Parts: sequence; C-alpha cells; structure tokens
Amino acid sequence: METTAHIGVLTVSDRASRGEYEDLGGPAIRDYLSEVFASPWSLIYQVVPDDRPLIALEMRRMSDELNCCLIITTGGTGPAVRDVTPEATTDVCEKMMPGFGELMRKVSLDKVPTAILSRQTAGIRAKCLIVNLPGQPKAIKECLDAVMPAIPYCIDLIGGPRLETHEHRLKAFRPKAK
Repeated sequence: METTAHIGVLTVSDRASRGEYEDLGGPAIRDYLSEVFASPWSLIYQVVPDDRPLIALEMRRMSDELNCCLIITTGGTGPAVRDVTPEATTDVCEKMMPGFGELMRKVSLDKVPTAILSRQTAGIRAKCLIVNLPGQPKAIKECLDAVMPAIPYCIDLIGGPRLETHEHRLKAFRPKAK
C-alpha cells in the first residue's frame, strides 16, 4: 500500500500574513512539487509573520504533529532585521545540512550578484527535512532544481516515505544497489 507523503510549505512574510499582498512563493513551491513528484503527497500550507518563535512553532507542528517528511519555507532568508527564518530553522533542527544552502547560493550567484546576501539553509528534525528558500518564484524554481535531486534520498536516509519523481522532469539521485 502506497503512503501519502505530507509536505509542509511555510511562507514567512509579515505583509502576506496580514493579507497586504498575495503570497506568490508558497503557490510557486506547490506548483513545482506537483510538477516534480510522481508519488502521492498532500500539501500542508501556512503563512506566518517574520517572527522567530512563531516560525519555529509552525515548523515543530508540521514535523511533530502533522508528520511532514519535508518542510519547504520561502522568505525571511535575507539580511534584513526581520529576516529570521534560518535562525528558526536552526532552533528546531537536530542536524544542520549546510550543503543545501551552499548549492542554492552557488546556483543563484550565476544569476544575480546579490545572492551572496542569501542565508538559506536546511536541517533535519526527526524524520523531516526542512529547506529554506528565497521568496521570489523564479529563485524558488532555480534553487529547487538544484537541490531536489538529493531530497528524496535524504528523506530515505532519515526514515521518511519514498518519494519518486517524474524522471522526464527531474531525476532523483539514489545510489545503485550493490
């Protein structure tokens, strides 16, 4: 019997949380995941303000109570005073996965010199991978294209559900069985 993977999408934005503008990042992530994943999955979506304790609380809820195997955040990764998503991620994770942020910055630097200002990261909380993305839909796609090949195998390694991709769109990397 196939299991449905629960995936959290968390938009971090003061203005979007107050309804002052439409969240474009969360829907961009949802559309990307719909395009890439062949396995059944369900979306758990939330918008929160740039508030470190609230961001951490929502990540804990998605991971611990709603059993998300993957949480993808958008927003709050820059140098501004209110940008605290990486700090909240560090607060809730047992293991940090700095390679995700390094690769995303490398890919983004090929497009814009200001990518050096980005602080996105990733980490593991129990059986959940948490990945921070920038807020712009174009940057979201570029960053996800870079790191997504490793995400299904990472989730395998931490005991989460097996996620298959539409290989014509994106091939997940898994080592060959010996």
